[in-house]
Amino acid sequence: MSDSGDRVISRRVMLGSAAGVIGAGLVPAGSAQAGGGSRRGPVDQDAVDAVAARLDDDLIELRRDLHRHPEIAGQEERTAEVVARRLRAAGLHVTTGVGGHGVVALLTGARRGRTVAYRADMDAVAPDEQVGGGPQPAHLCGHDLHTTVGVGVAEVLARLRHRLAGTVAFFFQPAEERLTGAAAMLDAGVLGRVRPAEIHALHCGPFPVGQFVVTPGYGLPGQDRGVITLTGADAMARAQRLAAQVAALSTVTRPSTGADLEQLVADFQTPDGPLAEFVAMQAGVPAGDRAEVRVSYRCWPEERYAGVREDIRRLARSAGPAVVDFPKDPFPAMVCPPKDALALKRYLQQTAGRGRVATAYAALPFSGEDFALFLNRIPGTYTFLGVRSPGAAIETSYPHFGAFTPDERAIGHGVRAMAGWLAKRAAMPRE
Repeated sequence: MSDSGDRVISRRVMLGSAAGVIGAGLVPAGSAQAGGGSRRGPVDQDAVDAVAARLDDDLIELRRDLHRHPEIAGQEERTAEVVARRLRAAGLHVTTGVGGHGVVALLTGARRGRTVAYRADMDAVAPDEQVGGGPQPAHLCGHDLHTTVGVGVAEVLARLRHRLAGTVAFFFQPAEERLTGAAAMLDAGVLGRVRPAEIHALHCGPFPVGQFVVTPGYGLPGQDRGVITLTGADAMARAQRLAAQVAALSTVTRPSTGADLEQLVADFQTPDGPLAEFVAMQAGVPAGDRAEVRVSYRCWPEERYAGVREDIRRLARSAGPAVVDFPKDPFPAMVCPPKDALALKRYLQQTAGRGRVATAYAALPFSGEDFALFLNRIPGTYTFLGVRSPGAAIETSYPHFGAFTPDERAIGHGVRAMAGWLAKRAAMPRE
């Protein structure tokens, strides 16, 4: 989950052509099925739970290994090698080097069905994107846990291949923190070759361990940025005043204490609450002798970007001679289709228990996600997986904070939930 306040890539680039190919080693949906038929019924949650129980300890060790070797966006070489090796050992068809260090793996069941996809991000958080972290890259956003859950789901379903219907595609994505990895995989043709009907993802969140928070109609905001260049007399002083005026457009304050985070999480789950609409603005004058105001902000709903841009231009005009430069389009918001999220909610309530499923009624103002680009192409879900240990401070489960130490028991919860859900979705009739 990207927490960058100063990077954005235009939507035109992000949504570029996916007509390319991603390598001969990737087997398209509908290829010869692995394994023979079975007299047993299709994969059900009881079967998933039984297999997953045998993998719990090994998956925790995998997560710890990935955690000890964090790799920032674009440098996920070792992580991709570990993932590819595990998936090949499980019998999946694996392609590496997809959109950088991306890994794509296909698991085709013994029964006819649909193709569905699961996405996990792999990169660590760079030092300048950590809140109270250290000087080195670190897995403070849970991508090591996300990757482990993805590998675990693949290994569980591989052991149940003889009962699995359809094909499950696994996308292990690089460079989420830079908001570039999804676009790179799409440009490499990942959807055109695999052609999944839908795609799903989990992300660590500051909720009780084992709780799931579905996001029907919500998700995470996009991002916009701009540069205002002032000229003429007293340009630097005017830039400082303008930066303060632009920053004042923000309607929310970035959390700085545990109490602030607790309130943010509560508002996230409040219908028609204070996060129903927001502008999360940052503006400042960089060090040096250039009279520039650099602007980075997120807003909700996405339609507010046009109005916010006009407010910024108005303030710039009032500051004297100035040139305002924005990209053609902001980075898009991630909005989860209500139908799919509510179907997942019902499934989790039936399998995990009603008390372990909550609903988001807002978007988090200070985080973005390039999974938006996948959901702009095909339907799917993005669900928060609780990683907060009982009694632990909220900073231990809030991504990008230096204290982030997720409860590893969440891995098993995520594997069981997603393996059962993907098996169910793959077994649905083709439309």
